[in-house]
Amino acid sequence: MAERRRSIMDQIIEDRINQYGDKVFLHFRDQKITYKELDENVNRVANGLLKLEIRPGDKVGIMLPNCPEFLYSHFALLRIGASPVPINVALKGEGLKYIINNSEAKAIFTDSKFIESLKRVRNELPGLKKEIYRAEEPIEGKLPQDVTLYSDLLKSSPEPPEVDIGEPSFGVMYTSGTTGRPKGVTVKKINVEGFLALWSAMGAVPEDTIYTCLPLYHGNALGISVMGALFMGCSLAIGERLSASRFWDEIRKYNAVEFNSLGAMIPILMKQPVRKDDADNPVRVVLSAATPKDVWEAFEKRFNLKIVEWFGMVDSPGYLINTEGKVGAMGRPIGETEFAIFDDKDNELPPGKMGELAFRVPGERPTSYYKMEKETEEAYRGGWFHTGDLAYKDEEGWYYFAGRKKEAMRRRGENISSWEVEQVINSHPKVLESAAVGVPFELGEEDVKAVVVLKEGEGLSPEELLDFCQERMAYFMVPRYVEFKDSIPKTGTHRPIYPPLKKEGVTPNTWDREKAGYKLKR
Repeated sequence: MAERRRSIMDQIIEDRINQYGDKVFLHFRDQKITYKELDENVNRVANGLLKLEIRPGDKVGIMLPNCPEFLYSHFALLRIGASPVPINVALKGEGLKYIINNSEAKAIFTDSKFIESLKRVRNELPGLKKEIYRAEEPIEGKLPQDVTLYSDLLKSSPEPPEVDIGEPSFGVMYTSGTTGRPKGVTVKKINVEGFLALWSAMGAVPEDTIYTCLPLYHGNALGISVMGALFMGCSLAIGERLSASRFWDEIRKYNAVEFNSLGAMIPILMKQPVRKDDADNPVRVVLSAATPKDVWEAFEKRFNLKIVEWFGMVDSPGYLINTEGKVGAMGRPIGETEFAIFDDKDNELPPGKMGELAFRVPGERPTSYYKMEKETEEAYRGGWFHTGDLAYKDEEGWYYFAGRKKEAMRRRGENISSWEVEQVINSHPKVLESAAVGVPFELGEEDVKAVVVLKEGEGLSPEELLDFCQERMAYFMVPRYVEFKDSIPKTGTHRPIYPPLKKEGVTPNTWDREKAGYKLKR
């Protein structure tokens, strides 16, 4: 009889159990879960899913917060050949309905915190047959027939499930959809070289613990931190979310030697009040994406660690990495992957010219967009994957991030990156974070609006902010409009969500420098 096929993750978990069995794999709050316990709980959930008639090839949503059950669910689905569909826990209404229906999810894991969001669209989810509720507190009343409690799944057998998984699945992971409808990414081939380079850069050994507070429904936490911990045989600590005030206390609690950073995390941590023990922490390395150049070295010095900058995306496996500490650079290509910078007509640009970052990997396309053939063809046109990111490279082959192409604005014939404007504004000592968007100009094209969140207890006038901007950016990039807010809508990975800010446009609370008579210097 032929040997039953298994997923790559199953094989890695089995190897680690043989090596480390009773060693702690996962720290969550005050829980400690060993490699062996992880495996047994994955088996329990997998066997429970089979009883619910979930079969190889079925899609199953995972709408859970950071918790052990997320990992049990994800690995259990892979173990029975089903496809996990991680779902952003903040989704509601049309956004939630779209992902469940588009993915053809047959079942969904969710938390009692999100039941109401699911109920509001439940009648518009014809393919969803089963719901599995995780509840830290007892749920009142009788459960519907199609609902199972997560605690009941964990009563199933801890023995490996008897099922041939067929073709192993990597699941469907949806992009954040900050500028359009989310796209479900399906993976045919993993860029092993890229993962190995990133895991190696973490510098962790089996005796170490790495930490993430990024959401597990995102590729960074799941692909880099979780898979990395398993591959390296070390321990993983997961935080429930980013809390800037408690971040370093959690790091010390778990004695974590590495964490990953995305987007605004480093500026947010940098803007916390200075403490005498800032440098007294166990972290050696931060694997970071989009570290602002102006705080890079200051962050390393203040917290006594090293930043390893990198670039990667869920959509397709091309990676850049900067282990040499070249401040401001995303890195150089890893392995056989080729990178280039293209103009709007897909002509390759020389060093120093900004354009769209693109890359290609040898062999067949490694990914595609689920049920989006046209979008897949467009992304991979000419054999190159077009990232939608603006970047440039220097003469030595280092690549530098310059923002999102769709988040760029055009003002009086000049292209302006939202990211470039935000980096300057965010460097103001009284600013916590910002988002720059284009709003319609009465004579065509756009004007720049800055939405700004100040640090608690700080005050700043629009004029003072623009004085600061004028010294640090081209005159045509200086915002015409400024609006101070208490918060900015963001993704779980701390990137601004631009469409609602663009739709909001100029409001009664928006300051206009032209109406105020503020003059720019040229």
